[in-house]
Amino acid sequence: MPREPKHKVSRRFGMDIYGTGGAALQRRLATRPGARQRARPRRPSEYGLQLQEKQKAKAIYGVAEGQFKRYFEEAERQPGNTGDNLLSLLERRLDNVVYRLGFARSRPMARQLVSHGHVQVDGERVNVPSFRVGEGQRVALTDSAAKLPAVAEEMGAGRPLPGWLERDGRAAAARVARLPARDDVELPIDDRLIISFYAR
Repeated sequence: MPREPKHKVSRRFGMDIYGTGGAALQRRLATRPGARQRARPRRPSEYGLQLQEKQKAKAIYGVAEGQFKRYFEEAERQPGNTGDNLLSLLERRLDNVVYRLGFARSRPMARQLVSHGHVQVDGERVNVPSFRVGEGQRVALTDSAAKLPAVAEEMGAGRPLPGWLERDGRAAAARVARLPARDDVELPIDDRLIISFYAR
């Protein structure tokens, strides 16, 4: 996936996509893209809104175009609501789980922890960020990763866990209590627009 300045991406979608925070980002978010060139912003088309929502979801979860489409196709084949299924599949990515457990400040940081072999699933090292966790599985950091200053700082922040994850013994380990539902996804993603995009 092509790299682009994180603040620029966040500004495009009007939200802190990567969880980096900071005063500089807040200043950028306060000004919409192109505001200096156009006094009155153009109203996006229905297709434009659908495309932007898909691109936003891709950026949040750090998923490439082809991979995101495969997630959607799988969600469509599953029983139930396609949008709910899609978000559940994205939430179950190992890099997202590491982020949601409060082991990393952002999803890119969580992806790096996974890629560098600092995460175990059921006692086995897994270095694939897209690995999909299942109900009952145990996710833990290696002892060396838990001692990294940036990781220790995040774990000490006491970020609340989503309802589908629960602590399992030591602070750097947790269990997937159940599969995530739509209500567990606290993100401004309108999955109906994404469904409409692929229904064209």
